[in-house]
Amino acid sequence: MKAEITPYVLKFKFEAGTSRGVLTEKKTWFITVYENSLKGIGECGPLKGLSTDDRIDFEDKLFDICNKLHQYSMPATEAECLDLAGNIVPDELPSVRFGVETALLDLLNGGKKIIFDNAFSKGNQSIPINGLIWMGKKDFMLEQIKHKLKEGYSCLKMKIGAINFQQECELLEFIRNQFSESELALRVDANGAFTFEEAKEKLKILRQYGIHSIEQPIKAKQLKEMAELVKLNLLPIALDEELIGIHTTEQKVELLEIINPPYIILKPTLVGGIRSCREWINLAEERNIAWWITSALESNTGLNAIAQFTAEYDIKIPQGLGTGQLYRNNVESGLTIKRGALYCKIG
Repeated sequence: MKAEITPYVLKFKFEAGTSRGVLTEKKTWFITVYENSLKGIGECGPLKGLSTDDRIDFEDKLFDICNKLHQYSMPATEAECLDLAGNIVPDELPSVRFGVETALLDLLNGGKKIIFDNAFSKGNQSIPINGLIWMGKKDFMLEQIKHKLKEGYSCLKMKIGAINFQQECELLEFIRNQFSESELALRVDANGAFTFEEAKEKLKILRQYGIHSIEQPIKAKQLKEMAELVKLNLLPIALDEELIGIHTTEQKVELLEIINPPYIILKPTLVGGIRSCREWINLAEERNIAWWITSALESNTGLNAIAQFTAEYDIKIPQGLGTGQLYRNNVESGLTIKRGALYCKIG
């Protein structure tokens, strides 16, 4: 095989606010793997300040992986593709492993952007997704909320922890005054913005708005405190950043059993790709822990792969796959969103 890297800078349509700062652009890398006249494309898109592979030598590591791929022939099966990616990409480069996995699977399936041949990639099935409300001034957030409600979403996810908490509560109250819990699920994502003591008080307040779940109320790596928040049962807690940097089966089991969360959120780019996500899902389901899959600001190339992987499962609740509309220079894809569901049409 031959492989090459293409860097690309994605430009946001607006200033995307998070508790870690405001985003206006995101750099990503496409890895293209060739065999004869066919090519498969994957995306390696670490998140600045969050991914374990956010490092100054990232591009050098990518070229090293390409050189390793040159030594191999194209794998013949899905399992062999995942084996090869796992063997040549170290754990500390999760976005690269995901990119290599999906590039190989694309090539295996004929280089047609089909990563998994299933009902979704054939255009016969949709995936329910949540509508994402970005942080910003109250008026900006309210505008997003009204737009998402008009578009017919059955689940909204609002990022909190940046503006005044009272204003955030007013926005949640605005939503809840229009739609009951049975009509609209409300998720909030704190991105680790609260201290442990703050989280206890704020979760009590948030309960009155019928919140489905809160993602990462406190910073990761505070296992004792997070476990206590779960036991208090103030709101269902979903682990997100907590999963980053956890690689071995033993580490995953330890984390799940210490915290015992109601939910975990899987971002293939951040947690080591497809095979790692499969293991997280198996371990979670063995412990009656629910899960959903979320994109991590990838372009449509990465989002397409994540969505097709998600569709390998029997999806019951909305997934976090609505980020394809964020960029004004996104790459082309067959993904579309209609009334809170993601559709795929390839070819």
